[in-house]
Amino acid sequence: MNRHTIMTAATATVVVLGLAGCTSDETDTAHDTTAAVEQDTSTSGESATTDTAAETAQHSEADVMFAQMMIPHHQQAIEMSDIILAKDDVPGQVVELAEEIKAAQGPEIEQLTTWLGQWGEPTQPEDTHGGHDMSEMEGMLSEQELQELANAPGPEAARLFLEQMITHHEGAVAMAETEVADGTYPPAVDLARSIIDTQQQEIDTMRQMLDTM
Repeated sequence: MNRHTIMTAATATVVVLGLAGCTSDETDTAHDTTAAVEQDTSTSGESATTDTAAETAQHSEADVMFAQMMIPHHQQAIEMSDIILAKDDVPGQVVELAEEIKAAQGPEIEQLTTWLGQWGEPTQPEDTHGGHDMSEMEGMLSEQELQELANAPGPEAARLFLEQMITHHEGAVAMAETEVADGTYPPAVDLARSIIDTQQQEIDTMRQMLDTM
């Protein structure tokens, strides 16, 4: 074999070995990248599941009580709003307020109900064995007071609605403040803060309305 043939064969061998090395490196790199992606995806999924479970498990008795009591409280506010919206000769600003209350508190009832379901809790606390009487919650109107609102003519009902709703909102703010102080479920505490801010602003607005009537 002459020198030229030997050099050609050697060169071909180097090229083949080089290509084999590149292929091996690329395969190893692709394998490592795939494994890393699968690990990241698995870790991400496990993290999301863990976060969801932890968030659900963070609720306390205070959170449950807040949700159970705020639902009927909101429901009565919507009932009061429906009563005033069904009347004639009610000032436009009072009508607008009633509509705003319904629009805000309806979705909050749904959220509170969803949380109680996730926690495996009933939507209402037991009234027996030391339970809570919903009619005795702060700011709740009696059946007689609701009937007075229903019976009043438009202009008189508007004033009565504002007076009653101020008291009603004050009760909701007090319950929300208790949740902020004692609650442990972050979304519920955030909702309580929102209720405090929103309803305190509405209380101020309703007092201004009363001053102009």
